[in-house]
Amino acid sequence: MNATLLAVLLCLASAVTYAAAAVAQERLARRAVARSARDLIGNGAWWWSAGLNAAAALLHAAALRYGPLTLVQPLGALTLVAAVPLGARGAGRRVAATEWRGTLATVAGLGLLLLPASGPAPDDTLSVAEALTVSGATLAVIALLTARKDPGPGLRHATASGLASAVASALTQTVAVAGGRGGSLLSARVITVALLVVVFAVGGMLLSQRAYRGGLGAPLAVVNLANPLAAAVIGMVLLGERLQGGALGIVLAAAGALAATRGVLLLTRTAPGSVQTGESHPVPAGHVTA
Repeated sequence: MNATLLAVLLCLASAVTYAAAAVAQERLARRAVARSARDLIGNGAWWWSAGLNAAAALLHAAALRYGPLTLVQPLGALTLVAAVPLGARGAGRRVAATEWRGTLATVAGLGLLLLPASGPAPDDTLSVAEALTVSGATLAVIALLTARKDPGPGLRHATASGLASAVASALTQTVAVAGGRGGSLLSARVITVALLVVVFAVGGMLLSQRAYRGGLGAPLAVVNLANPLAAAVIGMVLLGERLQGGALGIVLAAAGALAATRGVLLLTRTAPGSVQTGESHPVPAGHVTA
C-alpha cells in the first residue's frame, strides 16, 4: 500500500478516536467533576477518556511513521468533524447552524493547508539537541499562555494543548522513524525523546481538559488549528519538509489559514448554554459516566 494512503487511513482512525476522547473530557469538564489533577486521577470516567487518547495517540504515531508532519497534522481537523455532532448527541441537542458553519470553515481551511503539504515519507529526524531545544521553547510558551487565571472559554489553554500535541508528534516521529530504520530502541537518544513524548502527550491532554470547561467546539477547533501550524513550523525548520506547489502552495496555505481562523471565530460565538434544549440539572460529583 502507498505510504501516503496508509498514513491518511491511520489518521482517520486516530481522529475518530480522539473525537470520542474529547467528548468524554468535555462532559467531565462541564459538569465540574474534576477541578484538579488529583480529582482527575481518582475519576474512572477520566481514565476511560485517557485510554481513548492513548489509543488515538498510537494510531497517530503509526501515521507519522509513513507520512510527514505537514501531511499528518492537518488531518487532525477530522477530529472536529466527528466531535461536534458526538458532543451534541451526548448533550441531547441538535448541532447549531453556527457550529456547523464554524466546523466546516475550520476543516475546509485546514484542507487547503493540507493540499500543499503532501510529501514523501519522513526521512529526517530530530537530534537530541534539537529535541531539547524545541521542548524548552515550547514549555516557555505554554507557561506564558497558562500563567493568567481567568474564567474565560479556555482558548489559551487550547492553544497550549495544540502546541504540546504538535511537539509530541514531532518527537514521536523521531522515535518511529529511527526505530523503523532498524536502530536500537534502547539508545540514549530514543529513550530521551520517548520520555519527552510522554511529558508533552500527557501535558496536552491535561491542558485540553482545562480548555473544555468553556465548551467543546471552539477549544477543539483551536487545538486543531495550533497543532498543525506548530508542527508545520517544526517540520519545515528542523526536518527539511517543504510545502509543495511553489507560490500556489503558499497562496493555498494562506487561504486555508484565513478560513480556519474564521471557523474558530464562528465556534467561539456559540455559547455553551445557547444551544441546549430542555432543562439541565446538576450532576453530583462521582456520579458521571463518560
